[in-house]
Amino acid sequence: MRNFLITGGAGFIGSNFVRYLLAHYPDYRVIVYDKLTYAGNLTNLADVSHDPRYAFVRGDICDANLVEQTICDYAIDTIVNFAAETHVDRSILNPGAFIQTDVVGTYVLLEAARKHRIERYHQISTDEVYGHIPPGRYATETDPVAPRSPYAASKAGADLLVLAYWTTYGLPVTITRGSNNIGPYQYPEKVVPLFVTNALEGKPLPVYGDGRQMRDYQWVGDHCEAIDLVLHRGQPGEIYNIGSGQEIENLTMVHILLDELGAPTSLIQHVEDRPGHDRRYALDISKIRSLGWEPRHDCEAAIRRTVRWYRENEWWWRPIKEGEFREYYEKMYGNRRKLVIGN
Repeated sequence: MRNFLITGGAGFIGSNFVRYLLAHYPDYRVIVYDKLTYAGNLTNLADVSHDPRYAFVRGDICDANLVEQTICDYAIDTIVNFAAETHVDRSILNPGAFIQTDVVGTYVLLEAARKHRIERYHQISTDEVYGHIPPGRYATETDPVAPRSPYAASKAGADLLVLAYWTTYGLPVTITRGSNNIGPYQYPEKVVPLFVTNALEGKPLPVYGDGRQMRDYQWVGDHCEAIDLVLHRGQPGEIYNIGSGQEIENLTMVHILLDELGAPTSLIQHVEDRPGHDRRYALDISKIRSLGWEPRHDCEAAIRRTVRWYRENEWWWRPIKEGEFREYYEKMYGNRRKLVIGN
């Protein structure tokens, strides 16, 4: 591995992984390939933009010709696919965009990887492909997928394609399924940056339903370390779950966030729940631990560190919360019925 194509590298997790690779591997070359949709932002990569080992190509992963041209132009030997439509709420509004990018786009990348004999193709997936996990259970990599939203279904479909290319063509692939990532440069449609920035602006925090959904919030830097380990030591054809190894209620996350900011709990506003909202995600991470990886942050530490980043970097998020975001936010939350939650 030497020449990396990082698709979706201007997005949240992708940009953090680009920064990680450049910081840890002086001999690696990193090519970011990104469509620059609403969640892709070259500002996320401003601090590495002058590194001679970095290059940027603006393109859609569904554009087979440009994908192949980029692979040839930069002698790509490794593809890490972060490119995806990722937000469940948006998938409910427009599922077609998710099928196109997450499924068709993955197919295009796999075909290019097969044709050019790529050394490793790595797919970034999500714990949401497992669907709701009942209390007392933890999802393992051998569990069947059971997606319950258009987003989760599109990611599950992509995973199955990736595994099929391993079985059918012998393409050296790996997949990581991560829990809820939080940290720098996450677009503020996602719950933690949305709630932090709303609190900083004195706006309500729209908590879905009773807020007792269980989630694993992991620091994005921990996730990047785990992806790196799977790329270098993971077995082709295998899936690895990545998370903090614990889960907390969403309402607990909100209280930690408000405590870190010193903001009042009166900002909490319970609203009508999301359709088909999974109640619990929980991952068994023993497989990635067997490679020698351990998360450096628990959920609370990850939340507090994330809150501090957004508090200290208003220059980044304030311009984003105008324009397209404001329109989306009004569409998503403007008509949600407020709920009265009893004690």
